[in-house]
Amino acid sequence: METTSTDWRYTVMPAVFTWLKESESGALEIDLEATQQYAADILKVQGKNGSRMGGLVGSGTLGENSYLSSAQRLSLLKALSDVAKEYNVPLISGAAAETKEELAIIVKELATVGVDTVMVMPPKTKEAPSDEEMYAYYALSASAAKEAGVTIMPYNNPDAAGYHALSTDILRRLATLPEVTALKISTTDVSTIETLMLENKDLKILAGVDTVTVHAGLAGACGGITGVGCIFPKASVTMQEYVNNGEWAEANKISQAMNSISYLDAQPLLMEYLKFAFGIHHNDTAGGLRTLGKQLTQQQIDDVSTRYILAKERLEALDLID
Repeated sequence: METTSTDWRYTVMPAVFTWLKESESGALEIDLEATQQYAADILKVQGKNGSRMGGLVGSGTLGENSYLSSAQRLSLLKALSDVAKEYNVPLISGAAAETKEELAIIVKELATVGVDTVMVMPPKTKEAPSDEEMYAYYALSASAAKEAGVTIMPYNNPDAAGYHALSTDILRRLATLPEVTALKISTTDVSTIETLMLENKDLKILAGVDTVTVHAGLAGACGGITGVGCIFPKASVTMQEYVNNGEWAEANKISQAMNSISYLDAQPLLMEYLKFAFGIHHNDTAGGLRTLGKQLTQQQIDDVSTRYILAKERLEALDLID
């Protein structure tokens, strides 16, 4: 795989957490300053071969996207846009809607606050749309992106509750749209990546599940978006360096070291789990438990803590704790 210093798709990118604080009334609100600082800290970290994260993903699944109002989401992304510009990386954000018309509006709104690429989730409908309806949904988002001067990244996440799967045929068709800069495939079944790459070796695919970073690279993924990398950025960046260089044994050592915590990235409560682990890492467990999502039980808290400690010990042995 040929890498460049300018193509962010050949890197790993952090899906940063949205940090929250308590207002005077006791309600939770976005802590924009803390979120910006944590994002900047992640982007500063270098891998063992000197590379860094190539982009910044804000207001995604791990950023409490589904719990934020439109106004909150836009203010958050505007703040993260400043960080992305400072570190000269693209800002990426997710978008989902029930109808293609609503989605087109969201894409244009995201462009106004500095988002460069929109990860487009399948429509939030109870019934699975037909392939033609699915294609029309994405095609209109591509048209909206063209008008707004941004690109889109169709996001296939069949393992997540509530999201319809994109068929291989639909992914193949969407990849030909000029506004589609890459496909994001978040599934532990990497055979879809391999199938698509066998048909089109120039296709750009980003992996979205930390447990299969190495396997996705073997299948042909050129980069990825990470949650665990927010906690252990040096390890995540270094692993992607090895993947891009075809140094599979070295990459696999890191994957195995992070196995205990990467497991959480493929669970329904990935946001709550990984955000708490991030809080442990930064000596802010209270902040890590502040979420608009579900509250963790003590058993879950203990499990995440154990998994974090094990991963940290293994990564320390590899000199991959920044």
